[in-house]
Amino acid sequence: MVALVPTGPTARSIADGIRARIHRGELGPGDQLAPERQLAEQLGVGRLRLREALGLLEEDGYVVARRGATGGRFVTELLAPYNQWMDQMRRDLDELNDIVDYRIAVECEVARLAATRCTKVDLTAMKRAIRALERATTPRAYSTADLAFHEALAKASRSNRLAVAVDHSRGELFSPVDELWFDGRAQASANDHREIAEACERHDGGQAAAAMARHIEQTRQDVRELLEQKVSS
Repeated sequence: MVALVPTGPTARSIADGIRARIHRGELGPGDQLAPERQLAEQLGVGRLRLREALGLLEEDGYVVARRGATGGRFVTELLAPYNQWMDQMRRDLDELNDIVDYRIAVECEVARLAATRCTKVDLTAMKRAIRALERATTPRAYSTADLAFHEALAKASRSNRLAVAVDHSRGELFSPVDELWFDGRAQASANDHREIAEACERHDGGQAAAAMARHIEQTRQDVRELLEQKVSS
């Protein structure tokens, strides 16, 4: 019998991982990626395979390479990939619903567990993120604070596998923060986060999960409304 030789991550899977970081707001427009050698070490992949992955991201419009003393690879304004993602969701609403359903299943359980397991340190991290949400004056600042809240909640669940699942599920939904920023929904979203944190502080797992479900369902509705607006325009 011939032994199977592990091939390691493919260029596509590496690209998908970086793309997910962009989708969930960990990396945003204008951010510079780590130098190639450093990024390869961080991801535990070879530089040749990483270079192929970065090429795929350039083709898809996620990153751009700049030369010179201040050069490197930078996240683009994301207009092209965002529109492509929205077009894909418009063609297949079932996929959008599947992504949102996955997020609800994972993040509601995270919220329930966080409410029963969180410490004062966890609650402090959640409240700090909520204050940052409320003070945010740009879509990017809001996105960063939103990510911090969900990471604090996942950490409070004390489930490493669920935390990974949260990252994966959030990476599949290209959060349209820029599109939603100026119509008042950002403040409503901050209120949702506060409701989840308050349920955690009361150690009420049921209410934390219910608040999270309402929060993500609103995201589903927001994205569907954006899809309809783009069709009508």
